[in-house]
Amino acid sequence: MNVGDEPTITQWTETSYAGVLSELRASPRQSGVMLVGVDGRSGSGKSTFATNLARAGARIAVVHTDDIAWHHSFFDWHDLLVDGVLAPLRRDGPPVAFRPPAWDARGRPGAVEVPAGTDVLVVEGVGACRERLRHWFDATVWVQSDPDLAYRRVLARGDDSVEFVDDWTAQEVPFLAHERPWARATMVVSGELRGAGGGEVLLARGAASLHLG
Repeated sequence: MNVGDEPTITQWTETSYAGVLSELRASPRQSGVMLVGVDGRSGSGKSTFATNLARAGARIAVVHTDDIAWHHSFFDWHDLLVDGVLAPLRRDGPPVAFRPPAWDARGRPGAVEVPAGTDVLVVEGVGACRERLRHWFDATVWVQSDPDLAYRRVLARGDDSVEFVDDWTAQEVPFLAHERPWARATMVVSGELRGAGGGEVLLARGAASLHLG
């Protein structure tokens, strides 16, 4: 399940979610809402990272690509994300309330929402930082994880059958190997470990700390 040339981390730096947020906010920013993409394999810890990042500051919202992809496609959902969320945000700003077609077709209530007053939107999910979405984001994060640990995490959730998880993984591995979102990431964080010295996040800092195989 290894993904080709993803980074091998040789040194981690302990920091806080507030520190990560501060560094991301320092990235060059397009007008309006700051858009941050968070990518990583399924079970890597993306959702946990995005949730904790949102708690580290005010006016931060999170969109999960699983909601965009729901009963649509494992990975071919980027146009829905752009047309329903990202383009309206760049054009008009928040609020945004988007109902993907499958939500209407299957009677799912609610909407994918970006509330009024949002200053930072975090979009998390496998494929969030693909090449075709690159220009939409002001900063991106790759959540690094051991593939076997991530696989076991997904199974442990109990949400899907082993057959479904294996089908997903069989498509996820070549997809990530082709897209290589880690190579474009503003930062790489650990989805496995917490800092021993009290830091909440382990961050790979600088080219000396990682090797792209």
